[in-house]
Amino acid sequence: MPKTPKPYPPSRRSLLRALGGTAALGALAGCGVPAAYVKAGDRAGADLSAMDKRLTWANWPLYIDTDDNDETKRPTLDAFEKRTGISVDYIEEINDNDEFFGKISPALMNHQQTGRDLIVMSDWMCARFVRLGWVQRMDRSAQPNVAKYLDPQLSSPAFDPGRRYSVPWQSGITGIAYNHRKLGREIRHVSDLWASDLKGRVTLLSGLDEAFALLMQGNGVDITKWTAADFHKVCDQVQTQISRKQIRRFTGNDYTKDLVSGDVLACQAYSGDVIQLQADNPDIRFVVPEEGAELWADSLMIPDLARHKTNAEKLIDYYYDPEVAAELAAWVNYVCPVPAAQDVLASSKDKDTAALAENPLIFPDTTMRKHLAIARDITSTERVEFAKEWNKIVGL
Repeated sequence: MPKTPKPYPPSRRSLLRALGGTAALGALAGCGVPAAYVKAGDRAGADLSAMDKRLTWANWPLYIDTDDNDETKRPTLDAFEKRTGISVDYIEEINDNDEFFGKISPALMNHQQTGRDLIVMSDWMCARFVRLGWVQRMDRSAQPNVAKYLDPQLSSPAFDPGRRYSVPWQSGITGIAYNHRKLGREIRHVSDLWASDLKGRVTLLSGLDEAFALLMQGNGVDITKWTAADFHKVCDQVQTQISRKQIRRFTGNDYTKDLVSGDVLACQAYSGDVIQLQADNPDIRFVVPEEGAELWADSLMIPDLARHKTNAEKLIDYYYDPEVAAELAAWVNYVCPVPAAQDVLASSKDKDTAALAENPLIFPDTTMRKHLAIARDITSTERVEFAKEWNKIVGL
């Protein structure tokens, strides 16, 4: 397990692009166009796992543990290959949800192989794949670790009840980060972002799927069942703050640069990023507002016609072994979807590693969990309208 701070990883929750290009494909996916939908009986292909001990896994950059002395080595993945004899072609090719959707959707909508046995997408994008029938149902009887150790709070999102088609890879919280020393006070509420002493020193996330839930929570909305009226109210509020010049700009993952430089004193932020920033600047704090914050996940899925489904299921279950999950959590520093990994980290002889077990941004405590909720996903009809409205506000 790593003992030194690592560069913070790029955001796993990328912005929704302007309608057109890959976003147009996203709209198609959300609508469930008959020509694109794949029926349950047509999703599986010949599984070559028994005779062909390999699989291809597409993931985001910097989203798996690497050896401190050799970045080409991935200790947990190397151990899986040695234990099972299954060779993994690990490809860091996902940099944006919509971009990757556009890359593999032509094959999926035409019922062709993607060349990948396992992919990792943000849950709002997973919802599109599930609705379209583009991913296969997993055999939970072959995944005892997932069945036993999956975080109950992540176990049944609205788009995939019971997690039949997806399994969280890592999770996280969208909350507020701020520089306590420079601001000189605490932030406890979403509305604190609109205080006069923060004028021009606030950033919000630019992506529709990334930004809206926390802002709704600031209005007291239950994000598990938000309405169109709740969304339009948030848009009006954000437009008002733009007019007041309260918001410096809308950002992707580059909000971290503004926060570190001091150009921004408070911002919407992801918990995993802030853990990394705190290693160099303890004045940076992350807060789950009293009104609540969004809990999200990036999840593993097996695309239609994958040729190594059983091998992929074995790899997923391997990462739900608490020992393995702990080793991964110590490196990526996102919310671990395997709560049992906390005891593994706590028993480490390394002081810094053991301390991670007490970090509520990796293992949220009971109090924090009461303030976390998973937002219902945006429907296909809503997405076309809402994306136009949001993108106009943020200048996309």
